[in-house]
Amino acid sequence: MEITISHLTEGAQNARGIAVVIDVFRAFSTACYVFNGGAEKIVPVGAVERAFKLKKQHPDWLIMGERDERKVEGFDFGNSPSHLIDFDFSERSVIQTTSAGTRGLVNATGAEEVLSGSFVNAAAIAAYIRKKAPEQVSLVCMGYAAEYQTEEDTFCAEYIKALLLNESVDFRKMREVIRNTAGKRFFIEKNQYFAPSADFDLCLDLNKFPFVLRLEESTEGYHFLNKLIP
Repeated sequence: MEITISHLTEGAQNARGIAVVIDVFRAFSTACYVFNGGAEKIVPVGAVERAFKLKKQHPDWLIMGERDERKVEGFDFGNSPSHLIDFDFSERSVIQTTSAGTRGLVNATGAEEVLSGSFVNAAAIAAYIRKKAPEQVSLVCMGYAAEYQTEEDTFCAEYIKALLLNESVDFRKMREVIRNTAGKRFFIEKNQYFAPSADFDLCLDLNKFPFVLRLEESTEGYHFLNKLIP
């Protein structure tokens, strides 16, 4: 099994084999909480305009996501797991668009299979990949707004790679570094309305969920994330 770690949109475009598109803060952590709340599917899109177009076609669907970390006007939810953790998503379909994660998914067109990735389901991702035993695994770190690399996504890729190779990894040390680098923004008072401190812990709740989220294509032509148990 060849495992590569790459970054940003170019990394997604070059992904091959099973691709894991990683966005810890916060797209794919949030997605896991939405599925845990009972959602039927998440439809990831790259553009806000595409999200509103799908909403017009499917009025009963919800929309969540962000630009510049803030909820887009007209969306039901932003990109904060703490803002939606208590919502009942039972049998609901949710459109998602973010500055980094969903853009990575829509650009990973060269991969045979695409998963979303975060710390909250990292062990399940590794178990799924081991079961599939692909020749190639592409771990794609989407970073901040798909513009520059971030510690949490890179560490998540390294963590999943270590699990696949049966190597030890110090998650507590990773968490400490993240808290003092990319994660600092969750503890700034003026950011609390869109990036609450609770999100830091929710996104770094290691291996909370036993499922993976796999990108699939619907009969209507759009792609959606589906929940699978390895």
